[in-house]
Amino acid sequence: MAKKGMTYADAGVDIEAGDRMVDLIKRHMQRSYGPRVLGKHGAFAGMFRLDYNERLFKRNYTDPVLVSCADGVGTKVLMAIEMGVHDTVGQDLVAMNVNDMIVQGAEPLFFLDYIGTSKCDPKWMADIVKGVADGCQLAGCALLGGETAEMPDVYGDGEYDLAGFAVGVVELKKIIDGTRVERGDVILGLASSGVHSNGYTLVRRIVTAAKLKLDTVYPELDTDRTLGRVLLEPTRIYVKPVMQMLRSYKVKKVVSGMAHITGGGIVGNLNRALPDDCNAKISRDAWDVPPVFDFLATRGNVDQDEMDRVFNCGIGYTLIVRPDFAESVKRQLEKAGETIYTLGKVTAGSGKVTWG
Repeated sequence: MAKKGMTYADAGVDIEAGDRMVDLIKRHMQRSYGPRVLGKHGAFAGMFRLDYNERLFKRNYTDPVLVSCADGVGTKVLMAIEMGVHDTVGQDLVAMNVNDMIVQGAEPLFFLDYIGTSKCDPKWMADIVKGVADGCQLAGCALLGGETAEMPDVYGDGEYDLAGFAVGVVELKKIIDGTRVERGDVILGLASSGVHSNGYTLVRRIVTAAKLKLDTVYPELDTDRTLGRVLLEPTRIYVKPVMQMLRSYKVKKVVSGMAHITGGGIVGNLNRALPDDCNAKISRDAWDVPPVFDFLATRGNVDQDEMDRVFNCGIGYTLIVRPDFAESVKRQLEKAGETIYTLGKVTAGSGKVTWG
């Protein structure tokens, strides 16, 4: 009998498992589709209509500007792997991209994901893509396609990493870039859902150093959920409330700047929305800091300055608005389900965030 030749599976790549995964994720992708998605599932590339004239879904742009983002979830995936929970980090992946995109006033159109892994486990991969599809539905964009790469020579057994890519559009005259920010503008903060997707290398170091257990309920967290579940809470997606609010002002430009609060915290992100002659003066007492941040600071012996520099500390998104419209904007966002805090005001300065 002739000796069986070497196969791709022998080298660590299972083509059949990849095919099974594609079948499993099909329904998750399709539930994010709208009338602007063209072509069939499984094509070599996805297609999306920018303009369309159907009476029911009419949406045309006068002077469209395409906006794109790419981001990942970072080492939060290692916590998901450790806990065996794979259906939440996909939402994080979408959030990290689309929350950046709306800062410019852009509407997310479609999303692409990339999963690199040691071995294609169809169930794991389907759970991850389910989370991505959940995030796309929350953001109102289509999961148009993606790629799964099985690379046992790159990743250890059971490991994976995620990357995401989003494309959106904004009318040229409606771009929000911070150039209109001026002294007296009011700074509003939207509550985060927790740690979101930044600082997890430090989070994991705290868990290890303090000998914390991810499967344990800690009274300091003020919840009946385990520490692991609290830390895996998906990043909040702010797209629909923010875009709905912006569209309600058809003529007036009441929002002068926005910032997604990610790695770097408020200090390292809100400053990106400021012109060189303005500061943002923030009151530390303006919002309720979720218990998880005090828990991490105490158990990890982390100074407040470091907490401010690494984590969102309870504020996931900020808007800089004209003072006469601050209450109106706040009411609209609260009606949409957001928790809003008045954080401070814009003052004369040099493009920095200061504490007041």
